[in-house]
This record gives sequence, structure tokens and C-alpha cells, in this order.
Amino acid sequence: MNHYRLIMRKVSLLFLLLVACSMSFVASAATPRIETQINTLMKTVQGKRVGMLCNPSSVDAEFRLLADRLHANPDVKLVCFFAPEHGLRGDAQAGDKVIDYTDEITGLPVYSLYGSRRVPTPEQLETIDVLVCDKQEVGVRFYTYIWTVVGATEAAARANKEVVIFDRPNPLGLKKAEGAPNRVDGGLVGPLWAGQPFGVPTRHGMTLGEISTFVNEAWATNKAKLTVIQIPGYKRSMTFAETGYPWVMPSPNMPTLETVAVYPGTCVFEGSNLSEGRGTTRPFEFIGAPFVNPAKVAASLNAAGLPGVRFREAWFIPTFSKHSGKRCGGVQLHVTDPDKFDAVRTGLVMLKTFCEMYPNDVKVTSFASRLMGVRNLHERIWTEEVDTLVSEWQGDLKKFEKMRKPYLLYK
Repeated sequence: MNHYRLIMRKVSLLFLLLVACSMSFVASAATPRIETQINTLMKTVQGKRVGMLCNPSSVDAEFRLLADRLHANPDVKLVCFFAPEHGLRGDAQAGDKVIDYTDEITGLPVYSLYGSRRVPTPEQLETIDVLVCDKQEVGVRFYTYIWTVVGATEAAARANKEVVIFDRPNPLGLKKAEGAPNRVDGGLVGPLWAGQPFGVPTRHGMTLGEISTFVNEAWATNKAKLTVIQIPGYKRSMTFAETGYPWVMPSPNMPTLETVAVYPGTCVFEGSNLSEGRGTTRPFEFIGAPFVNPAKVAASLNAAGLPGVRFREAWFIPTFSKHSGKRCGGVQLHVTDPDKFDAVRTGLVMLKTFCEMYPNDVKVTSFASRLMGVRNLHERIWTEEVDTLVSEWQGDLKKFEKMRKPYLLYK
């Protein structure tokens, strides 16, 4: 027995060693890539006055803020910050306005781009030579960071200032695009440029550098002098894990890569009276309400046979947002095959299932239509089949993919 225990102990130690080594490899795999990018960035902005649009996800391989490294570099003059939704340090909740203030770490002014203004003013841009943008994007149209960068880029172009984007991997990957190219000009989900009859799909399958280049070259009226510091060795086939880049949650309700995976579809519940899981440890993965029977909903959704996902009955009590402090029944999504999973179609099937099972309780608002880029979705979801809705945008999706092709930076 003692001999057996000794063998098992050695096996366990060997296993732990292998796990530690593999984790070390993943953590260190990105170091040369990020350092190459950082060195390129430092050379690009050397001797220039820099304004930086960033947030806590702007880190190097050792999780140090890139802004702090720029500030410490004697060859770079960092003069101010521009803060997106959730703020420079990531402490503002979704939708909360961000105010101007002085950063207590660097002593530099922080100008809000998510409050009374959405783009830098000419006076603010006059103090800089180059605007550096670095934020972890999540690859979804209605995530506001894209449009903050796009708006700031156009403002910089009008002021004849350079723009440099420090690119990062798309956590959803670059293999495919999903969802309706936006036909609803609601501001939040991006404007319609240059008379285009369609815009950007829900899951766009591009990096921040690619989509900024695309908009700047193909749609923007004022074209900026734009430089993208590309990710060395990044390929369209790569998963986020394969890049080795560190994941730092880019906003308070985007804590994990599992959250990102379902977000393109389950964000539609923001336009309903069902909780999208805000106020729980699994936002956008938990969906439900006090009037929902979780076992029945989970059974119905699993019976639908949606590819790449299973539904687990769940109870949860949100600590804020919808149904705060109330016991909600619902489901948690578990993505079992990311390559087969279609988040947008899944989200719409879920919404229709809730509507059919609880027609007297569920409320769907026009905000759902704006989010998903489907005109009158909040009315049509009650009467039309999901596949009918999905089929409508396939033509525009193919047009978008063709239009963006010349501006893709990674193969």
C-alpha cells in the first residue's frame, strides 16, 4: 500500500509539474510578440506628444499597463488620456457616464469620451501629435469600444493628427462573421457611412486594427493618417488561447472568454425584461427571470438541438440591474463546440422560446432591434421563425465580407 501511495504521489507531482510548465509556456508565448509590438510602438511615437485612448486591458505580457510604460519612457511625451465607456481604470458600470478628471497615478488629465462628448475636442487634440489607441476588443458590433476608436480617429483626421492602433487578438477569432449587418442607425450600434445600405455585422470577425482600417479607408469622410501596430505571427485560424496573449477583462461584465463566446447572441436580452445575468458572476451566460421555470426552459432549448451548445437549468439572484435581489429561474449556456456554435442564432432562438413559453410575462423592446440590427425584431420575434429572420441578412453579410477583404491585415 505504501509503495502504491509513493507511486501515485510521484505521478501527481509529475502531473502538476507538466501543468505548471504548460501554463508557463502559454504565459510566456506572447512575450516576444507583445514586446515586438511595444518596441515598434515606442519607435513610432518617439519624440512626439502622445494622447492615449486605453483602459485596464491595455497591458503587456507581465500585466503592466502599457500607458505606464509609455509614461516612464523618456523618449515619449505622454500628455493626456482619453477614457472610453467604463473609464480609464475600468471602474464604471455599463452605461454610466465617465467624467473628466486627473489620473492619480500619472498626474495626467483624463478626458472622457463616454459622457457629454463622444470624440476628442479640437482643443484637446491640439495638445498632442499622435493619438494611440489600445483596448482589448471583443469582436462584436454593439460593444462600444469600436465606435469610440472610430469616432476618435475621425476627429484626429479633422485635426490633422496621426493615429496609431496597438492591435490585439479578437477573442472570438477571425474565422467567421455572424449576424445582420446593421440596418438600424441607432447610434449605439454604429453609424451608416457614405450612404451604405448596410453596416457591420454583429460578429465582425476582425481585429480593432482591421475594422478601424476598413472604416477609415472605405467609409470615413475624413481619412486619418492611420498606423496599425500589428500582432506578430497572428493568423486568422488562431484561437485567443493559441496567441498566448493575456486576458484582462475589458469591462466589468466581460470577465471571461466564456462570456465573450455567448455575448453576440445573449446581449439581445438587454432589450427585454429578462435578466441577462448582470449582477451575477456569469453575465450573459445566465438568462432568466422570476417567472421562469428553469427545468422546462432548459429541456425545450436542449430539444431544439442547437449546434455547439447545451443549456443547464439554473437559479440565480442578481445583485444589481434587472430583478436585483430577486430569485430568478433560467438557464446557463455551456458552449461545447465553438466552431459549430452560432451565438446570434442561438440568442434569437432563446428569445423566441421565452416569448412562446411566457407570452404574458416576457416584454421585448425596440432596444433589442437596435442591438441586433434587425428592424422591428421586437415585434417580429413573436410571429416569425428565427430562420426566416436569419435568412434575410445573408446577402448583406456576404457583401460585407467581400467589402472588408482588401483591408484585412492577417492571413
